[in-house]
Amino acid sequence: MFGNMPELNIGHLRAKTSIIQGGMGVGISLSGLASAVANEGGIGIIAAVGIGMNGGKISGDFSEANAEALRQEIRTARSKTDGLIGVNVMIALTDANRLLEVSVEEEVDVAIMGAGLPLKLPDTIVEKGLKNIHTRFIPIVSSGRAAELIFNHWAKKYSHIPDAVIVEGPLAGGHLGFKAAELTQASNTLENLVSDVISAVKPFEQQFKQPIPVIAAGGIYTGGDIHKFLQLGASGVQMATRFVTTHECDADIRFKEMYLDCRESDLRIIDSPVGLPGRAINNPFLESVSAGEKKPFKCPWKCLRTCNFEKVPYCIAKALIFAQKGKFHYGFAFAGSNAWRADKIISVQELMDTIKKEYQCESRTMRLDNAQTQPNFVYDYI
Repeated sequence: MFGNMPELNIGHLRAKTSIIQGGMGVGISLSGLASAVANEGGIGIIAAVGIGMNGGKISGDFSEANAEALRQEIRTARSKTDGLIGVNVMIALTDANRLLEVSVEEEVDVAIMGAGLPLKLPDTIVEKGLKNIHTRFIPIVSSGRAAELIFNHWAKKYSHIPDAVIVEGPLAGGHLGFKAAELTQASNTLENLVSDVISAVKPFEQQFKQPIPVIAAGGIYTGGDIHKFLQLGASGVQMATRFVTTHECDADIRFKEMYLDCRESDLRIIDSPVGLPGRAINNPFLESVSAGEKKPFKCPWKCLRTCNFEKVPYCIAKALIFAQKGKFHYGFAFAGSNAWRADKIISVQELMDTIKKEYQCESRTMRLDNAQTQPNFVYDYI
């Protein structure tokens, strides 16, 4: 049928749709959501950040607790699907290398690396030979300059380059790869950023004689949005916010209801304790922090390299864990700019069917518009 959403090809991987489900921590996208998306032809992503804390209190080695929890989530997801499964690892995490090692050991299909520039891979992975492992590596960037820096470094250090790249614009949820003043600059629209990154990686496509899919992310909500960015040259998209209000999303029902109840004016930019701006749904917890109230805590393990836990007003890891469990008196929900558009909780299957229909509708509309604007060559000739 004309207008069907194309496949997304990343190296040897073939996703039946152009959709990667974004990794949402802490505990929002685990094996439940990831496997459901994979079953519908997308690439389902497990968020590794804080994954060992989802079961409650942790004692002993926090790094190994996270590693084991991630291993179990990957295996649980694999038991539910034959589709493509990946892991999102924040480079800013203290145990990022260990989480990447587990991802490769468990042969996830993709390892997405954000919240920092992944210039160096763990030695244990490099020693295996990047061409010899199943997992495909995908960094997240917010500019063509960042993409060029990563690809240059990998080319020189590993004689190998990332298998794809995600470019995330300022309309995304959670931590953003921009300074607060950059979020509203006209040059930082996702449309401009996609074009910028495509241009940045093109020389590496020629040098290594392989395609480098550019994945658009941040504020993409409908099938029409997907169609637009594929027309602009992207090979696929990453979507997160719209998957929160599905039955299979791993968050508490009260977390999902925050999305259903929020208005566009409830979405705000916050100053995260880790030194980055972030987009979240406003609530009393965030209002109290803005008013100068501190939330005392003891840090059992410095999970983020950049966190100055002795000076920050609250522990963001604990705030997000409480939010995942629906306890918003102690936390808050990150969300993308379109979270206010959610109006009901549906299955992942229904959502994916809806997105595909939206894509077909946009494709059909564009085809008709183009047909109407083409000159009538017979008439002009006569």
